[in-house]
Amino acid sequence: MADPPRLKPLVAVGQVTSTPDKELNFAVCAGLVREAAHRGACLVSLPEGFDYIGFNTAQTLTLAEGLDGDLMGRYAELAKECGVWLSLGGFHERGQDWPTTQRIYNCHVLLDPAGNIVAAYRKTHLCDVELEGRVTMKESSFTNPGTEIVAPISTPAGKLGLSICYDLRFPEISLALRRAGAEILTYPSAFTVPTGSAHWEVLLRARAIESQCYVVAAAQTGKNHEHRTSYGHALVVDPWGAVVAQCHEGTGLCYAEIDLDYLHRIRQEIPVHSHRRPDLYGTVAATGLAPVP
Repeated sequence: MADPPRLKPLVAVGQVTSTPDKELNFAVCAGLVREAAHRGACLVSLPEGFDYIGFNTAQTLTLAEGLDGDLMGRYAELAKECGVWLSLGGFHERGQDWPTTQRIYNCHVLLDPAGNIVAAYRKTHLCDVELEGRVTMKESSFTNPGTEIVAPISTPAGKLGLSICYDLRFPEISLALRRAGAEILTYPSAFTVPTGSAHWEVLLRARAIESQCYVVAAAQTGKNHEHRTSYGHALVVDPWGAVVAQCHEGTGLCYAEIDLDYLHRIRQEIPVHSHRRPDLYGTVAATGLAPVP
């Protein structure tokens, strides 16, 4: 008698409208995590700024905490309560150098179902952009850039590569993570409306196609405060480049099954990884990350 078909792991991708109110934000996010766990998701992804989005730089710095602070402790308890992995992208982290620098890190934290921090990636590409008359951002004015790419982490859904928002514009990081064994690339984000409407989906699909990975992108949406509106459209892209799940307007979740057999079939049928020509243009690799066949 044939074995029953194996259930594919389910991931949940969150879309929220964070404000400067950390308590309200936690209540909304915790509700989404519990809903996703009830649906059977093994991994729940929340977007950049899930903890809060400050009204200005001073408030952003004032509200920041360390990874050993109260808020991350509450998320650790939530992961244990729900028995899920939590991808928490874009936590405003006061690092060990906070007393001397008075600057923070934009930190993507991965918690396991026991509430342990198993990885912490600090955003390496900071968003300094100026669209005349529309958007001005200077993340580097109060944020320290991260100094390393984190090796992919094995989860029940697959090997997870960690990035954040603006990192999406740099294919080098996705290719380095793919070379190190990633099967799922995560881009928790807070895109603006002008940049999101033009670039969000096409960049996410491009990263999926070129790396032959699933791409999971949680998102901020709507009016975060008087001076900030986010694009939304949280989504999941499969390794073929198809959008397989997407959030509608407002707070909510979308779900996708991760089919690693399908992923490896695509990689076998179009083996771009082995067709690369490092003799002509070098190899995209991250310092300290061992390549995986």
